Amino acid sequence: MRTLAILFIASAVLIPPPTAIAADTGPLLTKIKAVGKEGAGNVEATKAWQDLVKLGPAVLIDTLTALDDADPVAANWLRSAVDSIADREINAGKPLPVDKLEAFIKDTRRSGAGRRLAYEWLARVDASTPKRLLPGMLNDPGSELRRDAVAVAIADAQGLLDKDDKAAARTAFKKLLGAARDRDQVDVIAGKLRMLGETVDLTAHFGFIPRWSIVMPFDNTGSKGFPVVYPPEKGVDLNAVYKGKDGDVRWKEVTTADPYGMVDINTLLTKHMGAVAYAFAAVDSDKEQTVQVRAGSNNAIKIFLNGKEIFNREEYHHGNRMDQHIGAGVLKPGRNEILVKVCQNEQKDAWAQSWSFQVRICDDIGGAVPFKVRDEKPKAPSEEKK
Repeated sequence: MRTLAILFIASAVLIPPPTAIAADTGPLLTKIKAVGKEGAGNVEATKAWQDLVKLGPAVLIDTLTALDDADPVAANWLRSAVDSIADREINAGKPLPVDKLEAFIKDTRRSGAGRRLAYEWLARVDASTPKRLLPGMLNDPGSELRRDAVAVAIADAQGLLDKDDKAAARTAFKKLLGAARDRDQVDVIAGKLRMLGETVDLTAHFGFIPRWSIVMPFDNTGSKGFPVVYPPEKGVDLNAVYKGKDGDVRWKEVTTADPYGMVDINTLLTKHMGAVAYAFAAVDSDKEQTVQVRAGSNNAIKIFLNGKEIFNREEYHHGNRMDQHIGAGVLKPGRNEILVKVCQNEQKDAWAQSWSFQVRICDDIGGAVPFKVRDEKPKAPSEEKK
């Protein structure tokens, strides 16, 4: 009896009661989320991380929830805490709180990163998880789980195609196109639909802006033009004439036929080195909506929405990928202005000649939002003389 009593007391010391765990979790998570770049707060965060992990699976949901507003540095600490707790339990042959994990995954108020992590652990201990949950996640608000759901549905639709059920496959792929957000998956779906005789408008699907007014070149000799506030940044007048790098410059209308909205300035206008170009588009929104303005460009770039700078990156020839630059803002009801500054430097290497950009407007998981490009364009010089 005495031995049993000692064991009971020891276990009570090692495993805190739920109320104690709840009281301890908050301060520990706060210290972890306070960790900064370049080691700031690492000592406190390390101790808090160790104490958090000791509390075991009872703190999994609180830790996953903390990912909702964690910055990237703190998120790495929190993910590792979840992994350490879950891995230790599994290796010890103990069960994870599967019901709570599933409820967390289904709670769309939580962050996509946290729900995805919970999903991975649930799938590890319950093989039925993908089949049970993913079919209902085609329109999930988190891109992390939506992507998995689309991947499974693509395989199912391909199965219909393999059985030569073209009508059912066409319906399935059309549904998938509306759900897909990632370019690689969209390209696969679009290819299947075209093979089935359907027309796919990728420009509209992604929300690319294909029509712009562009004025250039302004001086970027020695890469000095990026911080310079040239006249278009002070307010756009499509009929204005500005003093450019080599003389007077004026706006010209440009429309790209590229389905991904890529505007090749060298080809559509004129090639320049050590130069700045401004691209302008006005768009109508039928309501106020929070959006992301996403750009791809191999050049230094700034993005302005309604006169406010929402993104900048002064780096040249770092590769050109869709959505590599993301600025956030709000489209107001009615007319909105988008201005993009694209700077080319003077590198002579063949791979450094690109001067191009693509811009789209979407929500925070990459779905196109409703907008319409306004038919605003500069007058031709001949029209001004009339």
